[in-house]
Amino acid sequence: MQPVRAARRAVLDDPGLASWVTATGGLLRAAMDTPSPGPVLPPRPDGEPDVAAYLPVLACVDVLPDLLADHALREVPRDVTAATLADVGRMLARNREWFGEAGLGDELAGWLTRHLHGALFEIGRLQYERVRLGEGAGLELQMAGFPCGPGDLTLNLHIPGEGGSLTPEVVDASLAGARAFFRKRFPDERYAVLTCHSWLLDPQLPEVLPAGANLAAFQRRFTVGGVSDHDGDTSVRKFVFGDVDTPLTDLPQDTSLRRAVVGLLRRGGHWQDHSGWLAWR
Repeated sequence: MQPVRAARRAVLDDPGLASWVTATGGLLRAAMDTPSPGPVLPPRPDGEPDVAAYLPVLACVDVLPDLLADHALREVPRDVTAATLADVGRMLARNREWFGEAGLGDELAGWLTRHLHGALFEIGRLQYERVRLGEGAGLELQMAGFPCGPGDLTLNLHIPGEGGSLTPEVVDASLAGARAFFRKRFPDERYAVLTCHSWLLDPQLPEVLPAGANLAAFQRRFTVGGVSDHDGDTSVRKFVFGDVDTPLTDLPQDTSLRRAVVGLLRRGGHWQDHSGWLAWR
């Protein structure tokens, strides 16, 4: 907490920094309760890097009372609020792990905007994001026969790296909890489909995992769609190893998943992020 306090003192002494925090909090307030895509964080002001690194955290603090009031109005359970906001701490740890830097870089700070204007909630093991479909995803779902298309509302599923195994029972409980949650808190919204975009939907994954693996069972829930334009190898290395630079020969091989990931890369293969969907009732 000491670096955050130091950044806070710097903001109190610098009108330019204070203006950035206030303006960013204002963007999040203006988007409160709207689905994604939400606001894009403005460029950070020039100045001391150790202060700039924590400005998004201070923007989180600035908007927090409004977010908590919104959650209270919708009767969001306290454990859901706490789990959702725990991602701030996770992203601070991840920023150091992935990029070797303290604070929050633009990638992970941008991810947290979803949490701070009421678009994303963590319910059990999984996260659910209210989102308006973009052109590509909307057309893909339309062609798959769903009654939705570009601009329509859906729920996008995210799988936190932390939280334990994706056993069928844990996933079932999260999905059931999410159905009840959104019916009660957003009764005017209808979602025809639950979407997901992840390396966990790469069809190669079940082929290299042991029979009965939880991740293979998770993938089987979805109709797997097209390949995304994200670098799948980088995604896998970030989420499985927390590292993108270590040579393959030096990566740990202490789980079946890690052995499978490295084995495919050593054979000259590549991992891919895929879209996927399942009907939402």
